[in-house]
Amino acid sequence: DIIETNTFNSQSISLADYGMEALAYELAKAGAECARRAADAVEKAQPGRICFVAGAIGPTTKTSSISTDVNNPGARGCTFDELVTSYSEQINGMLDGGVDVLLVETIFDTLNAKAAFFAIQKIFEERNVLPASCWQNRTAGETPAARSIPILASVTFIQAGSNRGVTGQTVEAFWNSISNVPLLSVGMNCALGPKELRPLIEELSGLAPIYLSAYPNAGLPNPLLPTGFPETPESLAPQLREWAQNGWLNIVGGCCGTTPPHIKAIADAVKGLPPRKVPTVEPYLRLSGLDALTVRPNSNFLNIGERTNVAGSPKFAQLIKAGEYEAAVSVARQQVENGAQVIDVCMDEGMIDGVPAMTRFLNLIASEPDICKVPVMVDSSKWEVIEAGLKCLQGKGIVNSISLKEGEEKFLHQAKLVLRYGAAVVVMAFDERGQADSFEPRTEVCKRAYDLLVEKVGFPPQDIIFDPNVLTVGTGMEEHANYAVDFIRATRWIKENLPHAKVSGGISNVSFSFRGNNAVREAMHSAFLYHAIKAGLDM
Repeated sequence: DIIETNTFNSQSISLADYGMEALAYELAKAGAECARRAADAVEKAQPGRICFVAGAIGPTTKTSSISTDVNNPGARGCTFDELVTSYSEQINGMLDGGVDVLLVETIFDTLNAKAAFFAIQKIFEERNVLPASCWQNRTAGETPAARSIPILASVTFIQAGSNRGVTGQTVEAFWNSISNVPLLSVGMNCALGPKELRPLIEELSGLAPIYLSAYPNAGLPNPLLPTGFPETPESLAPQLREWAQNGWLNIVGGCCGTTPPHIKAIADAVKGLPPRKVPTVEPYLRLSGLDALTVRPNSNFLNIGERTNVAGSPKFAQLIKAGEYEAAVSVARQQVENGAQVIDVCMDEGMIDGVPAMTRFLNLIASEPDICKVPVMVDSSKWEVIEAGLKCLQGKGIVNSISLKEGEEKFLHQAKLVLRYGAAVVVMAFDERGQADSFEPRTEVCKRAYDLLVEKVGFPPQDIIFDPNVLTVGTGMEEHANYAVDFIRATRWIKENLPHAKVSGGISNVSFSFRGNNAVREAMHSAFLYHAIKAGLDM
């Protein structure tokens, strides 16, 4: 039913190993045309049968989230931008060659995959192609650009008995990382045989509210066997039939070591079995680093560590300015050890060049499993710094922040990119008139932003986090006296009127008038948090 193109490495990054990078587009297009001819010939010979051509997009021979230099944990084999450029060339070639489907497969580095999905969505926008949420009826000779193109994803796990991939992500963390993509299906392929893949497929089947695919190897590679793989058609097919009977599969096939007899045996084994029913998943805020973090209604208050924010820690700021990044990493480690479930990274300081500083620091902590297991909040008032940070995250993080301060057009543009990069977003209660500082403006701005994000961008409401501005009380100015109470009232209103949205606040602001007097500040924070959390403050 689906035949893949032989274009797995038809991208300039992989072909550069052979000095053939200039042939990337040509090879991708030729590979698609070859498969298209084969599929069309089958359709002609068997009237009524439809054969779909899937454009195979491999992970490249580089990694963007793991260090390639034992002496430099921040080194990378390629950047996100280089991947997007390389993948774009390949994708354009395959679309021009006539593929029906784009398949990002054998994903071992989620950041590489995010670059591929970013490139696909950018090209779809340029070519006026829609990602399909279901199979489209296709007639012979129809132009690919005139219809929707489904996007499929397939991850590979290489270690038997572990639910962590090459870069250390769990199955759930991987799914959270790519859940922003308008995928038709997600699944697993390669590396492992059916015995080793079984528990991973079962887990993914319960997580993903889309179709599920599986095309394992014919067992673990064994060079001592004549075929190189232990599973025969007769031993492989019954195992995949069991998966289908368990309700785990929508699409099934074979990867390395499988032959035409294997595929025929699989097809015969699952014929007539009902496909998996797509599960309904609760609309919770789901984040990830190497591990998944799900914010449920009964979850404890979420603590975001701000010591890796140059405004939140003088020590951290000094280390970054001095270029002592390895020492700065220890601040992040301390935050996680002390209970931070998310770490906020901000480099907004006049003496710091934000883009390279953000990139270098995030690359360094990505090499520290005890730190990068938690999600990252990329924090900046400069969009180029936020974007640089998002290009380093293989997990699903949070952007802090965007607002309506510079109008709707810029707000919508940034929100669309945040969604494409695969992050949740903090929205400040700020519009063209300035910072909302009382109950009515706070709720008006949040309602306007929510409607724009959900209706115009398609942003998942559970991934929207409002910051209704914790402002300073006790200044002696009468107009400031109600700031804290109005924040609490606005929090309650958001939770009651903007479904699934979350609320965050920078708590220390409320007591800023009493800086230097920690006993008073701590008492104020405790009282403020007590009432704000009861009203619905999430983090």
